[in-house]
Amino acid sequence: MSKDIGFKPGDFVVYPAHGVGRVLSIETQEISGLSLQVIIITFDKDRMTLRVPVAKAKNSGLRRLSTRKVMDTALATLKGRSRIKRAMWSRRAQEYEAKINSGDPVSIAEVVRDLHRNADQPDQSYSERQIYQAALDRLVRELAAVEDIDEQAATQRLEQVLKAA
Repeated sequence: MSKDIGFKPGDFVVYPAHGVGRVLSIETQEISGLSLQVIIITFDKDRMTLRVPVAKAKNSGLRRLSTRKVMDTALATLKGRSRIKRAMWSRRAQEYEAKINSGDPVSIAEVVRDLHRNADQPDQSYSERQIYQAALDRLVRELAAVEDIDEQAATQRLEQVLKAA
């Protein structure tokens, strides 16, 4: 039954709103008297379990890990010049949140690039730091899963790319 779903237990997947998780199982569960086939995903870092109905998996944005090629594009994006719009912070913050929640590594890399501060640059506001950290964490987790390295190594790799930019 799990063949037509495209996911199997043990697979790493990306759920846009939560980042990288691992498929625990695919089960049929009874919810409100209805029999539903659900993909059960665990997010160890957040100590969270998510149940996504198979029928809604595609529309929810659930996807496989990015390919190395997509991650390379994301890393190349980090090296680009930041494009900070002159809009109000609240508007930019909404756009950044939307990019993070899109689950697209290249969009997330744009947020990291735009909000990254080197030691010689002015401090960030609390909300800028929060959004930057959320984007960085999301990118680190996917890079770690794609490259099969731990998150600390992935963090160091991203920091090296950002410093070199």
